[in-house]
Amino acid sequence: MTLKICIAEDNYFLVKTIKEKISFFDDISVKFLAKNGAELIGKLEENHNIDVILMDIQMPEMNGIKATKIVKNKYPQIKIIMLTVVDDDECIFKAIKAGANGYLLKEINAENLYKSIIEVTKGGAPMTPSIALKTLNLLRNPNLLDAKSKNQEEIKLSKRETEILIQLSKGLNYNNISDNLIISPSTVRKHIENIYKKLQVHSKMEAVMKAQKRNLI
Repeated sequence: MTLKICIAEDNYFLVKTIKEKISFFDDISVKFLAKNGAELIGKLEENHNIDVILMDIQMPEMNGIKATKIVKNKYPQIKIIMLTVVDDDECIFKAIKAGANGYLLKEINAENLYKSIIEVTKGGAPMTPSIALKTLNLLRNPNLLDAKSKNQEEIKLSKRETEILIQLSKGLNYNNISDNLIISPSTVRKHIENIYKKLQVHSKMEAVMKAQKRNLI
């Protein structure tokens, strides 16, 4: 059985190199190429009978992480291997979170690329050893990533929002909080909606946990 793959990569020379590496193996055929995530999604709408996508991260118009998320939502059966030069922690984490099935660096040789494509179709998660090591370190020390994202996005809560979060952390409901702070329950609800947006959470417990983690309460 021939495996049908496509390559999402904006660099013509790298596309050529990847195709050359794959050309050694008869049981893999490149169905189409895409120069960015948007083009890839357009082509998949015409033909999503694809087994594996080799996906670059840094592409114009739509990057590989966003494209991975969309493809995985629409066509979960398609396996995606990130094939990139980017090896920073955040990109690895975001790609895996978006649904990538593997993560390889572009210097990979033809034999290993072939083995990785076969491995991913059998349910494996191929990773360049240095990437696997970084991923393990991230799992062991999730605060490494937290520390980075903390520096990147500073969450600012108003005085009232902080008061409401403190009340929430004590397990009080909307009515208790409105009595304690002498505001209406609908005002409490509005503040809580804003807190959820700022913290990017969907429940009281998540809000309290994230606020405590970020030393906001």
